[in-house]
Amino acid sequence: MFKYSLDNKRYYTLNYYYKKKYGCKVFKVSLNAGFTCPNIDGTKGTGGCSYCLNGSGEKITTNDLVKQFNNVKEIMLKKWPTSKYIGYFQANTNTYAPLKELKEKYELILKQEGVVGLNIATRPDSISNDVYDYLEELNKRTDLVIELGLQTTNPKTAKLINRCSTLDEFETCLNELNKRNINVVVHIINGLPYETKEDMINTVKYLSNKKILGVKIHMLHILKDTNMFKQYLKKPWHILTKKEYVDIVCDQLEYLREDIVINRITGDPIKEELVEPEWLIKKFGVLNEIDKEMVRRNSYQGIKFEE
Repeated sequence: MFKYSLDNKRYYTLNYYYKKKYGCKVFKVSLNAGFTCPNIDGTKGTGGCSYCLNGSGEKITTNDLVKQFNNVKEIMLKKWPTSKYIGYFQANTNTYAPLKELKEKYELILKQEGVVGLNIATRPDSISNDVYDYLEELNKRTDLVIELGLQTTNPKTAKLINRCSTLDEFETCLNELNKRNINVVVHIINGLPYETKEDMINTVKYLSNKKILGVKIHMLHILKDTNMFKQYLKKPWHILTKKEYVDIVCDQLEYLREDIVINRITGDPIKEELVEPEWLIKKFGVLNEIDKEMVRRNSYQGIKFEE
Protein backbone atom coordinates (compact mmCIF):
# COMPACT_ATOMS: atom_id res chain seq x y z
CA MET A 1 0.00 0.00 0.00
CA PHE A 2 1.18 3.54 -0.80
CA LYS A 3 2.14 5.22 2.48
CA TYR A 4 -0.22 8.20 2.02
CA SER A 5 -3.38 6.18 1.47
CA LEU A 6 -5.96 4.40 3.63
CA ASP A 7 -7.82 2.65 0.82
CA ASN A 8 -5.22 0.97 -1.40
CA LYS A 9 -4.81 4.00 -3.66
CA ARG A 10 -1.34 4.43 -5.09
CA TYR A 11 -1.38 8.18 -4.72
CA TYR A 12 -1.66 10.66 -1.83
CA THR A 13 -5.37 11.02 -1.24
CA LEU A 14 -7.08 14.03 0.29
CA ASN A 15 -9.05 11.65 2.52
CA TYR A 16 -5.77 10.37 3.98
CA TYR A 17 -4.50 13.92 4.50
CA TYR A 18 -7.58 15.00 6.45
CA LYS A 19 -7.92 11.76 8.44
CA LYS A 20 -4.30 12.00 9.61
CA LYS A 21 -4.66 15.70 10.44
CA TYR A 22 -8.05 15.65 12.18
CA GLY A 23 -8.74 12.01 13.01
CA CYS A 24 -12.15 12.15 11.38
CA LYS A 25 -13.94 12.76 8.08
CA VAL A 26 -13.56 16.33 6.81
CA PHE A 27 -15.59 17.59 3.87
CA LYS A 28 -15.68 20.82 1.93
CA VAL A 29 -18.80 22.97 1.80
CA SER A 30 -18.86 24.74 -1.57
CA LEU A 31 -19.93 28.38 -1.41
CA ASN A 32 -20.77 31.05 -3.95
CA ALA A 33 -20.07 34.42 -2.33
CA GLY A 34 -21.14 36.40 -5.40
CA PHE A 35 -17.67 37.54 -6.47
CA THR A 36 -16.85 38.37 -10.07
CA CYS A 37 -13.54 37.93 -11.92
CA PRO A 38 -11.05 40.32 -13.58
CA ASN A 39 -11.35 38.16 -16.67
CA ILE A 40 -15.09 38.82 -16.76
CA ASP A 41 -15.49 42.45 -15.72
CA GLY A 42 -13.01 43.82 -18.29
CA THR A 43 -10.06 44.45 -15.94
CA LYS A 44 -8.00 41.69 -17.58
CA GLY A 45 -10.45 40.41 -20.17
CA THR A 46 -14.09 39.65 -20.90
CA GLY A 47 -16.02 36.43 -21.24
CA GLY A 48 -13.86 34.57 -18.74
CA CYS A 49 -11.72 31.56 -19.56
CA SER A 50 -13.26 29.93 -22.62
CA TYR A 51 -14.38 26.80 -20.73
CA CYS A 52 -16.03 28.83 -17.95
CA LEU A 53 -19.76 29.38 -17.51
CA ASN A 54 -18.93 32.79 -15.95
CA GLY A 55 -20.00 31.56 -12.57
CA SER A 56 -18.62 28.07 -12.22
CA GLY A 57 -18.90 26.21 -8.97
CA GLU A 58 -21.98 26.01 -6.78
CA LYS A 59 -24.89 28.03 -8.15
CA ILE A 60 -26.37 30.62 -5.82
CA THR A 61 -29.48 29.17 -4.22
CA THR A 62 -29.43 32.02 -1.71
CA ASN A 63 -27.27 35.10 -1.17
CA ASP A 64 -27.11 34.18 2.52
CA LEU A 65 -23.76 32.41 2.99
CA VAL A 66 -24.82 30.81 6.26
CA LYS A 67 -27.90 29.32 4.60
CA GLN A 68 -25.74 28.02 1.76
CA PHE A 69 -23.37 26.49 4.30
CA ASN A 70 -26.12 24.87 6.36
CA ASN A 71 -27.91 23.47 3.31
CA VAL A 72 -24.81 21.47 2.35
CA LYS A 73 -23.84 20.67 5.94
CA GLU A 74 -27.21 19.10 6.72
CA ILE A 75 -26.90 16.73 3.75
CA MET A 76 -23.36 15.70 4.64
CA LEU A 77 -24.18 15.16 8.32
CA LYS A 78 -26.59 12.37 7.42
CA LYS A 79 -23.66 10.39 6.02
CA TRP A 80 -20.89 11.56 8.36
CA PRO A 81 -22.41 12.74 11.67
CA THR A 82 -19.06 13.40 13.36
CA SER A 83 -17.45 15.33 10.53
CA LYS A 84 -15.65 18.65 10.47
CA TYR A 85 -15.94 21.17 7.65
CA ILE A 86 -13.87 23.32 5.34
CA GLY A 87 -15.59 26.39 3.93
CA TYR A 88 -14.79 26.32 0.21
CA PHE A 89 -15.13 29.67 -1.55
CA GLN A 90 -15.33 28.16 -5.02
CA ALA A 91 -17.18 30.24 -7.61
CA ASN A 92 -15.21 32.79 -9.65
CA THR A 93 -12.31 34.77 -8.08
CA ASN A 94 -12.62 34.79 -4.31
CA THR A 95 -9.95 37.35 -3.42
CA TYR A 96 -11.20 39.84 -6.00
CA ALA A 97 -13.04 42.29 -3.76
CA PRO A 98 -12.27 45.00 -1.19
CA LEU A 99 -10.57 43.67 1.92
CA LYS A 100 -13.52 44.65 4.14
CA GLU A 101 -15.91 42.52 2.08
CA LEU A 102 -13.51 39.56 2.04
CA LYS A 103 -13.09 39.71 5.81
CA GLU A 104 -16.84 39.82 6.41
CA LYS A 105 -17.49 36.74 4.28
CA TYR A 106 -14.51 34.66 5.37
CA GLU A 107 -14.99 35.38 9.08
CA LEU A 108 -18.72 34.63 8.87
CA ILE A 109 -18.00 31.09 7.70
CA LEU A 110 -15.19 30.58 10.19
CA LYS A 111 -17.69 31.28 12.99
CA GLN A 112 -19.88 28.33 11.99
CA GLU A 113 -19.79 25.33 14.30
CA GLY A 114 -17.40 22.60 13.20
CA VAL A 115 -15.51 24.70 10.64
CA VAL A 116 -11.76 24.02 10.84
CA GLY A 117 -10.56 26.00 7.83
CA LEU A 118 -11.10 27.73 4.51
CA ASN A 119 -10.18 26.88 0.94
CA ILE A 120 -10.21 30.00 -1.24
CA ALA A 121 -10.15 29.61 -5.02
CA THR A 122 -8.63 32.53 -6.91
CA ARG A 123 -6.44 33.69 -9.79
CA PRO A 124 -2.70 34.37 -9.35
CA ASP A 125 -3.18 37.95 -10.57
CA SER A 126 -5.92 38.82 -8.09
CA ILE A 127 -4.44 39.12 -4.59
CA SER A 128 -3.60 42.66 -3.47
CA ASN A 129 -0.90 43.45 -0.90
CA ASP A 130 -3.39 44.17 1.88
CA VAL A 131 -5.15 40.87 1.15
CA TYR A 132 -1.82 39.01 1.31
CA ASP A 133 -1.25 40.53 4.76
CA TYR A 134 -4.72 39.51 5.93
CA LEU A 135 -4.30 35.97 4.57
CA GLU A 136 -1.00 35.67 6.43
CA GLU A 137 -2.74 36.60 9.69
CA LEU A 138 -5.69 34.31 8.90
CA ASN A 139 -3.31 31.43 8.24
CA LYS A 140 -2.07 31.63 11.83
CA ARG A 141 -5.51 30.86 13.28
CA THR A 142 -7.16 28.47 10.84
CA ASP A 143 -6.41 25.79 8.25
CA LEU A 144 -6.09 28.03 5.19
CA VAL A 145 -5.53 26.84 1.62
CA ILE A 146 -5.37 29.08 -1.44
CA GLU A 147 -6.37 27.33 -4.66
CA LEU A 148 -4.73 28.80 -7.76
CA GLY A 149 -5.88 28.17 -11.31
CA LEU A 150 -2.88 27.44 -13.52
CA GLN A 151 -4.44 24.92 -15.97
CA THR A 152 -1.33 24.68 -18.17
CA THR A 153 2.24 25.93 -18.45
CA ASN A 154 1.96 26.19 -22.24
CA PRO A 155 1.61 29.91 -23.12
CA LYS A 156 -0.04 29.18 -26.48
CA THR A 157 -2.76 27.15 -24.77
CA ALA A 158 -3.19 29.82 -22.09
CA LYS A 159 -3.83 32.40 -24.80
CA LEU A 160 -6.18 30.09 -26.68
CA ILE A 161 -8.37 29.53 -23.60
CA ASN A 162 -8.32 33.27 -22.77
CA ARG A 163 -6.72 32.72 -19.35
CA CYS A 164 -5.48 36.33 -19.31
CA SER A 165 -2.82 35.60 -16.69
CA THR A 166 0.79 34.63 -17.23
CA LEU A 167 3.13 32.01 -15.83
CA ASP A 168 5.21 34.85 -14.39
CA GLU A 169 2.16 36.08 -12.48
CA PHE A 170 1.60 32.55 -11.19
CA GLU A 171 5.20 32.32 -9.96
CA THR A 172 5.03 35.74 -8.29
CA CYS A 173 1.83 34.81 -6.48
CA LEU A 174 3.09 31.37 -5.45
CA ASN A 175 6.34 32.86 -4.13
CA GLU A 176 4.40 35.43 -2.10
CA LEU A 177 2.19 32.75 -0.57
CA ASN A 178 5.22 30.54 0.08
CA LYS A 179 6.96 33.40 1.90
CA ARG A 180 3.96 33.65 4.19
CA ASN A 181 3.76 29.85 4.71
CA ILE A 182 0.28 29.66 3.22
CA ASN A 183 -0.65 26.29 1.73
CA VAL A 184 -1.39 26.23 -2.00
CA VAL A 185 -3.35 23.81 -4.18
CA VAL A 186 -3.01 24.21 -7.96
CA HIS A 187 -5.64 23.39 -10.59
CA ILE A 188 -4.58 21.86 -13.90
CA ILE A 189 -6.66 20.66 -16.86
CA ASN A 190 -5.93 17.74 -19.15
CA GLY A 191 -7.25 17.69 -22.69
CA LEU A 192 -7.13 21.42 -23.41
CA PRO A 193 -7.38 22.24 -27.16
CA TYR A 194 -4.41 20.93 -29.18
CA GLU A 195 -2.30 20.09 -26.11
CA THR A 196 -0.09 17.04 -26.40
CA LYS A 197 0.56 14.42 -23.76
CA GLU A 198 4.00 15.99 -23.36
CA ASP A 199 2.42 19.38 -22.63
CA MET A 200 0.28 17.88 -19.87
CA ILE A 201 3.21 16.03 -18.31
CA ASN A 202 5.39 19.16 -18.50
CA THR A 203 2.80 21.05 -16.44
CA VAL A 204 3.06 18.40 -13.73
CA LYS A 205 6.86 18.30 -13.85
CA TYR A 206 6.88 22.07 -13.36
CA LEU A 207 4.61 21.84 -10.30
CA SER A 208 6.53 18.94 -8.79
CA ASN A 209 9.44 21.27 -8.15
CA LYS A 210 7.31 23.97 -6.52
CA LYS A 211 6.35 24.37 -2.89
CA ILE A 212 2.70 23.33 -3.04
CA LEU A 213 0.44 21.27 -0.81
CA GLY A 214 -1.60 19.70 -3.56
CA VAL A 215 -3.02 19.60 -7.06
CA LYS A 216 -6.45 19.21 -8.61
CA ILE A 217 -6.37 17.33 -11.90
CA HIS A 218 -9.38 18.00 -14.12
CA MET A 219 -10.43 16.56 -17.44
CA LEU A 220 -11.56 19.31 -19.78
CA HIS A 221 -15.30 19.24 -20.13
CA ILE A 222 -16.97 21.32 -22.79
CA LEU A 223 -20.16 22.84 -21.45
CA LYS A 224 -23.12 24.35 -23.24
CA ASP A 225 -23.23 28.16 -23.47
CA THR A 226 -19.46 28.60 -23.14
CA ASN A 227 -17.08 30.24 -25.57
CA MET A 228 -15.21 26.96 -25.80
CA PHE A 229 -18.36 25.23 -27.03
CA LYS A 230 -18.64 27.84 -29.78
CA GLN A 231 -14.97 27.27 -30.71
CA TYR A 232 -15.52 23.52 -30.75
CA LEU A 233 -18.53 23.80 -33.06
CA LYS A 234 -16.50 25.87 -35.54
CA LYS A 235 -13.38 23.74 -35.45
CA PRO A 236 -13.55 20.51 -33.40
CA TRP A 237 -10.35 19.17 -31.85
CA HIS A 238 -9.57 15.72 -30.48
CA ILE A 239 -11.26 15.04 -27.14
CA LEU A 240 -9.34 12.61 -24.96
CA THR A 241 -10.88 9.17 -24.66
CA LYS A 242 -11.23 7.69 -21.19
CA LYS A 243 -8.32 5.36 -21.92
CA GLU A 244 -6.11 8.25 -23.02
CA TYR A 245 -7.05 10.29 -19.95
CA VAL A 246 -6.31 7.41 -17.58
CA ASP A 247 -2.93 6.84 -19.24
CA ILE A 248 -1.98 10.54 -18.97
CA VAL A 249 -3.10 10.84 -15.34
CA CYS A 250 -1.10 7.77 -14.34
CA ASP A 251 1.98 9.23 -16.03
CA GLN A 252 1.38 12.52 -14.22
CA LEU A 253 1.09 10.77 -10.87
CA GLU A 254 4.43 9.08 -11.48
CA TYR A 255 6.11 12.46 -12.03
CA LEU A 256 4.43 14.20 -9.09
CA ARG A 257 6.34 14.36 -5.82
CA GLU A 258 4.95 11.76 -3.44
CA ASP A 259 4.11 14.36 -0.75
CA ILE A 260 1.80 16.39 -3.03
CA VAL A 261 -1.83 15.74 -2.06
CA ILE A 262 -4.11 14.77 -4.94
CA ASN A 263 -7.20 16.83 -4.13
CA ARG A 264 -9.02 15.79 -7.29
CA ILE A 265 -8.19 13.41 -10.11
CA THR A 266 -11.08 13.82 -12.53
CA GLY A 267 -13.84 16.27 -13.39
CA ASP A 268 -17.39 16.21 -12.07
CA PRO A 269 -19.60 18.04 -14.58
CA ILE A 270 -23.35 18.57 -14.46
CA LYS A 271 -24.85 16.08 -16.91
CA GLU A 272 -27.39 18.51 -18.34
CA GLU A 273 -24.69 21.05 -19.24
CA LEU A 274 -22.08 18.64 -20.61
CA VAL A 275 -21.33 18.42 -24.33
CA GLU A 276 -18.06 16.44 -24.30
CA PRO A 277 -16.76 13.98 -23.19
CA GLU A 278 -19.77 11.87 -22.26
CA TRP A 279 -17.62 9.28 -20.48
CA LEU A 280 -16.86 11.84 -17.78
CA ILE A 281 -20.36 11.42 -16.33
CA LYS A 282 -19.36 8.07 -14.82
CA LYS A 283 -16.84 9.50 -12.37
CA PHE A 284 -16.28 6.35 -10.31
CA GLY A 285 -15.60 4.36 -13.45
CA VAL A 286 -12.76 6.78 -14.26
CA LEU A 287 -11.38 6.53 -10.72
CA ASN A 288 -11.47 2.74 -10.86
CA GLU A 289 -9.65 2.67 -14.20
CA ILE A 290 -6.88 4.89 -12.79
CA ASP A 291 -6.50 2.55 -9.81
CA LYS A 292 -6.38 -0.52 -12.05
CA GLU A 293 -3.81 1.04 -14.37
CA MET A 294 -1.50 1.95 -11.47
CA VAL A 295 -1.75 -1.65 -10.23
CA ARG A 296 -1.11 -2.99 -13.72
CA ARG A 297 2.02 -0.85 -13.94
CA ASN A 298 2.98 -1.73 -10.36
CA SER A 299 3.54 2.00 -10.00
CA TYR A 300 3.12 4.73 -7.38
CA GLN A 301 2.96 8.49 -7.16
CA GLY A 302 6.42 10.02 -7.38
CA ILE A 303 8.20 6.97 -8.79
CA LYS A 304 9.61 9.08 -11.67
CA PHE A 305 10.01 12.36 -9.81
CA GLU A 306 13.27 14.18 -10.51
CA GLU A 307 14.40 17.45 -8.94
